[in-house]
Amino acid sequence: MKKSILSVATLGAFCSVAHAQSSVTLYGLIDEGVTFATNAGGHQQYAMSSGELHGTRWGLRGTEDLGGGLSAIFTLENGFDLGTGKAGQGGLEWGRQAFVGLSSPVGTITFGRQYDSVVDYMTPLSSGSLWGGYLTSHPGDLDNTINTQRTNNAIKYKSLNYSGFTFEGVYSLGGVAGNFTQNQIFSLGAGYVGHSLNVGVAYLNIRSPNTSFFGNSVATLTAGVNNETSPVYSGFASAHTQQIIAAGGAYTLGSATLGILYTNTKYESLSGVANALNPAGSSGTVTLNDIEVNLKYQFTPAVYAGVTYNYTDASSIDGKSGAKYNQLGLAAHYLLSKRTDLYVIGVYQKASGTQSNGGTAVASITTLTPSTTDHQGAVRVGICHTF
Repeated sequence: MKKSILSVATLGAFCSVAHAQSSVTLYGLIDEGVTFATNAGGHQQYAMSSGELHGTRWGLRGTEDLGGGLSAIFTLENGFDLGTGKAGQGGLEWGRQAFVGLSSPVGTITFGRQYDSVVDYMTPLSSGSLWGGYLTSHPGDLDNTINTQRTNNAIKYKSLNYSGFTFEGVYSLGGVAGNFTQNQIFSLGAGYVGHSLNVGVAYLNIRSPNTSFFGNSVATLTAGVNNETSPVYSGFASAHTQQIIAAGGAYTLGSATLGILYTNTKYESLSGVANALNPAGSSGTVTLNDIEVNLKYQFTPAVYAGVTYNYTDASSIDGKSGAKYNQLGLAAHYLLSKRTDLYVIGVYQKASGTQSNGGTAVASITTLTPSTTDHQGAVRVGICHTF
C-alpha cells in the first residue's frame, strides 16, 4: 500500500513538472452580422454572413520548454461559418493554420500550412485587417494583403525581434517529381514596429498560382478548373507565375493613425490560349498596381472609426485597356468590452475599363457576388467576440 502511494505521489510530481514546462491554449474569434448589397448578381441582397470583419475561427496553440532557450511550438487553427457550421477554407479541418516547429535564441523555424510574408508584414497595415474587414480590402484581395490564401507545405524562418526590427523567409515545396520549381512558393519580408511607427516590405513569388495558391484549399482539385473566382483576376489563371511586391507604413499621432500601402501584382507568361483558365486568350504579362490610404481615429477608449480609399489599376493587355477600381470604405466600432465589438461597415466601389476575362469591368467588392454593373455598395452591421 505504501509503495502504491509513493508511486502515485512520484507520478503526480512528474506530471506537475511536465505541466509547468509546457502549455496549450484554446483560443478563437466569432464574427457574425447582416450584410446588405446594392447589386449582387443583378439583385439587391440581404444576407447573414460570418467572418466579414475577421475570419471566424478556433484554434490550439502550444509550447514546450526544452531547455537552453529552445522550445517546441505548434498551432492548429480551424476556420468555420457560424451561420451554417461548415468548415471554411474549402472544407479543410485546419484550413487557416497548421504548423509545428522550434523557437530558439537565433529565431523560429516552423513547418506546415502557414502565412506568407505579404500577410505577416502588410496585413497589419491594411484597413481590412485593422477595422474594415474583407469588405474594405483590395478588390478580390488581389495581393493577399487580407490573408485570403495560405501557403501549403511551407518552411518558415522568422528572426528574433531586434529593437523592433524583424525579418523572415518562407519556402513551399511544390512536391512535383522531376520538376523542383513547379508549384513552388517563396516569400521574403522585413519590418519595423516602434512606438508610433510601423513599416514593412514584402515579396511573394508563386508558380502555377491557380493550383498551388488558389487551389490549395479545394478538397478535390480537378485539372483545368479555374480556382481564381474574382473577375478582377480570374482571367489570368493560366499564368505561369504570380509575383507580388508590397510596401507600406503607418504612423500614429495622438488619437489618429494614418497608413499607406502599395502593392504591385504581376501575372506572368499567360498562355495565349482561350480556355477556362484564360477566357480572353490573353498572352504575355499583366500588372495590377494598387494603392491604399487609410485613417483611424480613436474618439474614446471604447469608440473608434476609420476611412479608407483604394485605387487599383490594371495594365493594358493585347491592346485592351485594363480595369480600374475606385473604392471608398468607412467603419465605426463600439467596444462593449475588451473582447466584444459592435460595428458597422460601409463600402462603395466603381469599376471601369476591361476586366481580366475580356468583358467590361464590373464592380466586385471582396466576398460579395460581383455586381452586374460598374458600381456596387454594401453595408454591414455585426458583432465580433474573441476568446
